[in-house]
Amino acid sequence: MKIVKSARAGSAESNDILIMISPSDEIEISLDSIVDKQYGDEIVRVIRETLESEGVTGAKIVAQDKGALDFTIKARVKSSIARGAGE
Repeated sequence: MKIVKSARAGSAESNDILIMISPSDEIEISLDSIVDKQYGDEIVRVIRETLESEGVTGAKIVAQDKGALDFTIKARVKSSIARGAGE
């Protein structure tokens, strides 16, 4: 799936994550998280795996996490992909 425009999903509220996606030639992930030291690598892994499972090969992701669980991260990434692909 090709990302053709910038989009966002989620919020910067407690227990949520704000995902901002924009077109790019490669996968780039930037994370700002209140639990970065404990779970930063895991959050990036979940984002990357979700992008791959949706067939995205190029996207810039900026994620602002406030303690979201994996299922929330996946849902926000999928929503941002759909919006960014123009679906």
